[in-house]
Amino acid sequence: MAKKSLIEKERKKKKLVEKYDVTRQSLKRQIRGSLSIQDKLTISKGLQSLPRNSAPTRLHNRCSLTGRPRSNYRDFGLSRHVPREMAHTCVLPGVLKSSW
Repeated sequence: MAKKSLIEKERKKKKLVEKYDVTRQSLKRQIRGSLSIQDKLTISKGLQSLPRNSAPTRLHNRCSLTGRPRSNYRDFGLSRHVPREMAHTCVLPGVLKSSW
């Protein structure tokens, strides 16, 4: 189980990303649309003035049950060992432990 503080930090980052998403997209659209380099520089200064944690690349996928930050399946939102434990406890129907 991950530390509660790290999970809360991740939630705060997620809220920041959602809050500044519209402004970030509009600034990026303006940069792509402008022709002069001077305009691009001024618009990029505005983009740089946004908080760092509002960038979506700073988010980290975490397991929804354990909070583990590594080895997550995107489709399920779970880390690698959670589906294995679920299969062992017969929570996942149709999943069998393979035998060689």
